[in-house]
Amino acid sequence: MKPVRIVHLLMLSFLLISFSTSRAVADDADLARLFKDRNVNGVMVISSLKGDVEYVHNASRADQQFLPASTFKIINTLIALDQGAIKDENEVIKWDGKNRGVAAWNQDQTLSTAFPASCVWFYQELAKRVGQEAYLKHLKAINYGNQKTGPDVTTFWLNGDLKISANEQIEMLKRVYADDLPYKKNHLQILKKVMIVDRTPQYTIRAKTGLTARVTSHIGWYVGYVEIKDNVWFFTLNMDITDKKQIAFRKEIVIEGLKAKGIL
Repeated sequence: MKPVRIVHLLMLSFLLISFSTSRAVADDADLARLFKDRNVNGVMVISSLKGDVEYVHNASRADQQFLPASTFKIINTLIALDQGAIKDENEVIKWDGKNRGVAAWNQDQTLSTAFPASCVWFYQELAKRVGQEAYLKHLKAINYGNQKTGPDVTTFWLNGDLKISANEQIEMLKRVYADDLPYKKNHLQILKKVMIVDRTPQYTIRAKTGLTARVTSHIGWYVGYVEIKDNVWFFTLNMDITDKKQIAFRKEIVIEGLKAKGIL
């Protein structure tokens, strides 16, 4: 090979490496502004279906694992259906009559009501039916986060040992969208139906909130994806919550971020 060609190849390799590195660490100014304006610390990742376009704020935090809180209901729903802990989105689990401080929880529940209301007691009942051994098997099979649970099968996603990063949430959501998980097609369809939070002629958003309210350091989540005519965009946000008023920022930042990038 001629010396000149070798030099050209080396220069090309250097440019490609430099480009990919800068793309991985560059902080998106539009997303950064949304956090700065609210004086909150967190991470947001927006990724196209193929992953060829990605917008990131706080890339170093994107690989840091946190308790998933209620965002685990996405996978928990699939596990419960697969294990036969519940038949479908219409099967009713009776409320035990205990007031848990959230009006939407104080009633009989189905997957269709419990998922959007983030009803903790409903999913804790499912967890009892699934059991520790089955959870560990499922977490390993789908490579979910750190694949750990903890001593209490009813709280491991709330204040136990299970943790997942923003980037890992993105990859899991892409697998949900693509039906690339070891679960039945109809179970995935049920999940996608209960995940819908907004639908217009232009787009459909499927998402789930989360809040680690049972531990000292509160983390808020909003994860999901938006389907538009010619693409699908996946998003994950997690942020430190130091004041109750910041809880609303989870959705606000995501929606404003999607609009800032011309997706909505």
